[in-house]
Amino acid sequence: MNRKILIADDEPNMIWALKKALVKEGYEIISADNGEDAVGNLKEDPDLIIMDLKMPKMNGLEALKKIKEINPKIPVIMITAHGTTDTAVEAMKIGALDYISKPFDIDELRVVIKKALEYKSLNDEINYLKERLDEKNSKIIYKSKSMEEALKLVYRVAPTDATVLILGESGTGKELIANEIHRLSKRNNGPLIKINCGAFAESLLESELFGYEKGAFTGAVSRKKGKFELAQGGTIFLDEIGEISEAMQVKLLRVLQEKEYERVGGESTIKGDFRVIAATNKNLKEMVDNNEFREDLYYRLNVVPIKISPLRERKEDIPLLIDYSVEKFSSQMGRNKLKINPKSLDLMIQYDWPGNIRELQNIIERCVILATGQEITEDLLPSEIRIRNNLVTSNIVLPDEGLSLEEVEKSLIIQALDKTDSNQTNAAKLLGITRHTLIYRMEKYNIISK
Repeated sequence: MNRKILIADDEPNMIWALKKALVKEGYEIISADNGEDAVGNLKEDPDLIIMDLKMPKMNGLEALKKIKEINPKIPVIMITAHGTTDTAVEAMKIGALDYISKPFDIDELRVVIKKALEYKSLNDEINYLKERLDEKNSKIIYKSKSMEEALKLVYRVAPTDATVLILGESGTGKELIANEIHRLSKRNNGPLIKINCGAFAESLLESELFGYEKGAFTGAVSRKKGKFELAQGGTIFLDEIGEISEAMQVKLLRVLQEKEYERVGGESTIKGDFRVIAATNKNLKEMVDNNEFREDLYYRLNVVPIKISPLRERKEDIPLLIDYSVEKFSSQMGRNKLKINPKSLDLMIQYDWPGNIRELQNIIERCVILATGQEITEDLLPSEIRIRNNLVTSNIVLPDEGLSLEEVEKSLIIQALDKTDSNQTNAAKLLGITRHTLIYRMEKYNIISK
């Protein structure tokens, strides 16, 4: 494919001469005779911009600032007959890659253009490889049967083009599963584009997914590709799919059914070529039953469901995950790998990990930071892990006649409040719960602080 160069200059003869010389080299040329049009022509996705410093409507430095705000990766070569050392330095500070003064030799410009395009290609490749390396380095650590079964499903479905719905609580590693499916798929030379659907308001999510045309709304100064367009030839990962609005569900259904869509403010229909992987921590079937999620979209997404169990249901994975995390964070902080003392390991195995692997990694990172010796001792662990374990290992004996769990919970809350002089924060720490949870349960059991 020909590389596209945008030439911005208010001298028609200069544009004509450059266009004539560069088309012979196999470049595709687009042009602008002022700074505003140069910025507007970014929608054409040029690979390189050659821009005069002195232009009407918006001078070269102002246009350069705008261009770098919109697309900081695009290389820009500034050309001027009015240049001084100061303006050259200023242009380079703003982000120009190179600077050349009129009159110039066309062979000299050819060399500069070639270097600039090589620079862009190298940067694009580095960014691509960095993203792939980050994905590759994110290992799936497991020993449990449930993860083994989930990964068997991953290996079977990955080579197909089937839509996959990954189910699991927050922090269980759904994104790692999506990475693995893409890595093992026939689309692995294409991009893996990710978006957290729950992180955007409805209008913003629409423009993020489908892109928009220049002027589609206030602030749309140029055309922007959406995530579906960026995923062309690859995979799009729609995280937190259960968070999208009813209106967005309708639009997404059409994309999944027809594999086509329009940019916001656009009329042209774009045909898509991408695979869809979605994930959620919600029970979509229950949402369908409650009329909160479209049934037809649910079945479009739920072609191959993969369930990731919470960490509390696969405790055999915990020691491996701890060991991996300790090695990872020790290395990142330039330390020798720390050891876990047996008591600390036992406490962490007993803990339920409501935040799953994400919570485990955060705690291990904190322990590695705070450890002054070569061992992670139990005093480095947060109180909710130490206290919960004390409750689990205490000698509570269930009487033959049974007991009321609610009465036990109520009694423990009252005891905790008594021990802390009704200090709710300290009482919550003793019970290994948040203050918000404590207040909720005090209201539930009609417990009044003294």
